[in-house]
Amino acid sequence: TAWLLHLNSHALLYSLMDYLLKYLLFLCNLLFTVLGLVVLGLGMWGLISKESFEQEKISSIGTDPMLILVTLGLLLTMLCLSGCVGALRENCCLLKLFSAAVLVLITVQVLFAILAYSMQDQIGGYLRSGMLAAMAGYQDDLDLRFITDEIQSNLQCCGADNYRDWEINIYYNCSAPGVLACGVPATCCVDPLENGTVWNSQCGVGAQLLDEFTAQSVIFLGGCLGGISRWIEQHEGLIGTVAVVAIGKILNTQICYVSVLFHMFVNSNWLLSLL
Repeated sequence: TAWLLHLNSHALLYSLMDYLLKYLLFLCNLLFTVLGLVVLGLGMWGLISKESFEQEKISSIGTDPMLILVTLGLLLTMLCLSGCVGALRENCCLLKLFSAAVLVLITVQVLFAILAYSMQDQIGGYLRSGMLAAMAGYQDDLDLRFITDEIQSNLQCCGADNYRDWEINIYYNCSAPGVLACGVPATCCVDPLENGTVWNSQCGVGAQLLDEFTAQSVIFLGGCLGGISRWIEQHEGLIGTVAVVAIGKILNTQICYVSVLFHMFVNSNWLLSLL
């Protein structure tokens, strides 16, 4: 009788741990599955809103930045769904696939962090080149315009190093024949809204002709590279916390996975011992 009670207590303990670990792993993966679907939805919304699937635009869809969101969302959703199904069904193949993918993800994150730290100066140069390239194609590419406008309006900056960098754009160049010559985009303006309601797209016209003292009341003088550096310095604590939490969540999921497999193995051996 004592032996049976001992076995029953162990069986109850293992069953409870199996239940908790299995559903903890399931909930973690369900959360990331929802996140993956949100990213996938945003990417698809971007492609559809820009009519990227139209016959005349479909050939250039491979270079669309929104395709990155679609790919990331799809991969994240598929990976986390395999974790969800594997945890609920106790499917070793799916759990092994999920575990391998998580280990690859951790390795990539660590390598990326090391690479970013060791190449700080080069990354600054790449950012500057990318910003100038985006400014050069500002009027011709809706994606580049959107990204540039978001950076300038949110960081309250203008250009890469300063507002005169907009000379690189053929439409804002002072030798251009149009009304935009020697100007800057409206997102460079300190107050692009007239009376707080109407968007004034011409508020930056002729801004490059102004001296800095006069221009500072009309547009932001500082460049966006400095704005990005300041933003990172101001939010480095938050960035570090998010990184630690993300890695911790991944490691926690990996531990849950190992525990689930371990208890599946223990339970199978325990059942065999009763036969």
